[in-house]
Amino acid sequence: MKKGLLICCFFLITIKGFSQRFSQYNTGTLYDSFENPAQRSFIPDTTRQFAFNFFLPTISTQFYVTGNGQEALKTRAFSNYYNTANLKTGGGAFNRINLSSNAYTVMFKVFTSEHGDQEIGFSFNTKAEARIVGTDESISLFNSFTNFPANSYTNIFNDSFFAQAYHEASFTYREQVTKRLSVGVKLSALSGLYYRKSDITQSGITFDRTADQATIQLTGTDRQNETKGLSNAQKYLPAFLNPGAAISLGTAYNDESGYKWQVNVKDLGFIHWRSSSTISTFGGSALITDFSKSTREKTITTTVDSISSTGTVRKGFNSPINGTLELSINRTYWLDDDQKLKFSPTLIGSKEFFYSGFTAALVTPIQYNKYSVTLTSTYNDLKLFALGGQFMVKATNSEFFIGSDRLYQTGYLIGDALHRKADNSQTQAVVNQGAYSGMDFFIGVSFKFGYLIERRLNSSSIPMDDERGFFGKAWYNLFHKKDQNY
Repeated sequence: MKKGLLICCFFLITIKGFSQRFSQYNTGTLYDSFENPAQRSFIPDTTRQFAFNFFLPTISTQFYVTGNGQEALKTRAFSNYYNTANLKTGGGAFNRINLSSNAYTVMFKVFTSEHGDQEIGFSFNTKAEARIVGTDESISLFNSFTNFPANSYTNIFNDSFFAQAYHEASFTYREQVTKRLSVGVKLSALSGLYYRKSDITQSGITFDRTADQATIQLTGTDRQNETKGLSNAQKYLPAFLNPGAAISLGTAYNDESGYKWQVNVKDLGFIHWRSSSTISTFGGSALITDFSKSTREKTITTTVDSISSTGTVRKGFNSPINGTLELSINRTYWLDDDQKLKFSPTLIGSKEFFYSGFTAALVTPIQYNKYSVTLTSTYNDLKLFALGGQFMVKATNSEFFIGSDRLYQTGYLIGDALHRKADNSQTQAVVNQGAYSGMDFFIGVSFKFGYLIERRLNSSSIPMDDERGFFGKAWYNLFHKKDQNY
C-alpha cells in the first residue's frame, strides 16, 4: 500500500465527506424517507403533492481517528510537522481512520395515491467511504529516524487501506399496506468512481543513517481501478464504466401499545470495476534516499508505490458497498394537552454486513410546533462514545435541519486547527489525546409544492384510483381477506 495514503486520506477527510445519520430517524423529512424507505414524507390533508430539494445538496460527512497517531496527524495537517512523541516503536500499536460521506444532489418525491399512501421518488447522490488501519511506525517513518533507535525492524508496517467512491441513482416506492404496516423499497444503479484496497502482510526496514537512506521490504496485495486515459467527464460523471446495483428494503410497524418498530436493510449491493483495473500480488524491496530531507514524504510514497506496482495484472473485479442492517423502536409522548410539545425517543441498533462494525444509538428529539432539538448518543464496537445534536425547522411544506453526531469532537478539532496554525514551534511533546479525534456535520433542506393532498372524503374531485397498491394487493392475496386494521 502507499504509505502516503495514510496521511493523504487525513487531508482529504475535510474535503470529501456518507455516514449513518441517526438524528434523522422518524423525523418525516425527505432525507429520512430516502434513507429509510418505509418512512412517509407526505401527510394527506396537510402537505402538498410534490417534495423536492431544488438541487440544494443535503450533505452528511463524518470521520474519526483512533490510536497514538492522532496528535502526529493533526500537527501535520494544521502545523506542517509531525509531533511523534505519542508514537511507540515495536509495540504493535495500530491507528484507525474511518471516513464516510453522502451528498444528495437530487431528491424528488411524489404522492401518487391516497389508498395505500403510495409514494414514489427519485434521487441522485454521491457516496465515499474509507477505512485505514496503520501502525505507529508507519506514521513515524515520515518523521525521519527520530522514533527508530535500532537499525532494522520486521513487520512494523503491516497496514491495510480501503477506499471507495461512487454515484448512486435511485428509485423508491413506499406504501402503507395496512393502518399499522408500511413497506418501502429503494432500487439503485451505481457508477463507480474510485476503488483502492491494499493489505501488507509482511514488511521490514533497514536504516543506513550515515548514507541518509533506508531499505524497505514489503509483501502484500493491492487492487484498484484504473483511470488513465479517461477524460474528466468519464472520471467524475456517472458514465457507468464501473456499473453496479444496490437495494434497500424497509418495513415499519405500529403495534397496539403505541411503539413503532422499523427494520431496514440498507445499501445491499456491489460494483463491477472494469477489466482495465489492476490486481497486484507484490513482494520486494527498494531504497529510500535523502531520508532526512523535507522531500521524504514524496520519496517514501514513490518508493513504496514502485514496490506495490509489481506483479500487476489487468482484470475486472467486484466489490461490495457498505450495507447495514438496522433495527429501531420509537414511541411518541405528548407533553401538553394541546399536542404542541412532543418527545419522541428512538433506540437504534446498526450492524454492518461486510465489516465487524456495530453501533447503538439513542435519539431523543423534543419538538415544539415546527421547531425541534435533538440529542443523539452513540456507542460502537470500538468502544467510542459520541454525543450529537440537531436543530430542525419542519413546517407543513418545508424543512431545514443542521447538526452533528459528534459535537464535542467537532468543536475540539476546529479549535485545535485554529490554535495549531498559530503554533508552529514543532514541539515534540506527549499529549493527552483522548479516545479519538474526529468530526461530524450534516445539513439539508427541502420543500413541498403542488396540489394539496386530499383524502377521499374531503376531496373536491372524484378519485378513480384502485383501493390498494402493489404491496397491499400482495398482502390481500396472501391472507385471502382484508386486514381488519386497514
